[in-house]
Amino acid sequence: MKGDLLAERCKAIKLLLTDVDGVLTDGTILVLPDGGEAKAFHVRDGLAIVLAQAAGLKTGLLSGRSAASVAHRAADLKMAVVRQGVRFKGPALVEICAELGIEPREVAYVGDDVNDLPVFAQVGLSAAPADAPLEVRNEAVMSLSAAGGRGCVREFVEAILRARGQWDEVLRTTLGVEPS
Repeated sequence: MKGDLLAERCKAIKLLLTDVDGVLTDGTILVLPDGGEAKAFHVRDGLAIVLAQAAGLKTGLLSGRSAASVAHRAADLKMAVVRQGVRFKGPALVEICAELGIEPREVAYVGDDVNDLPVFAQVGLSAAPADAPLEVRNEAVMSLSAAGGRGCVREFVEAILRARGQWDEVLRTTLGVEPS
């Protein structure tokens, strides 16, 4: 995508929304002996959520599955939207936007599989991890170089904040880092 068009789309973004399995995780589901689940989240993706919030974006997740570990991670990251167990993500996106008083074009979304395509068709900016199926990567506005659970959300957030001209300032004010 050309820089000017990307910048225009990014400036309109008010909500960063992500899928969970295959995006915030590598898609592996560890089933514990008691039937519970364990998931591994990449720390860089967590930092990206914090940076997005520091830049004024609301953050959230939209997942087809439900797990206590996901709710816990979302609470740790102070995510504004937590929707789990969502079978049809397109209508759920419309509900989320109505609740927040925003338009779907003001949403940036990262998804990794065909159940995310209805969301891709509605949002202002969509992205797919490097290991998403080809048909999903082809429908995404951005095809990321990082795989799911390996920093793809971090990559997406940096691209958005750089396009908005906020990256350097957010690093300074949030982390005390002087960009090079």
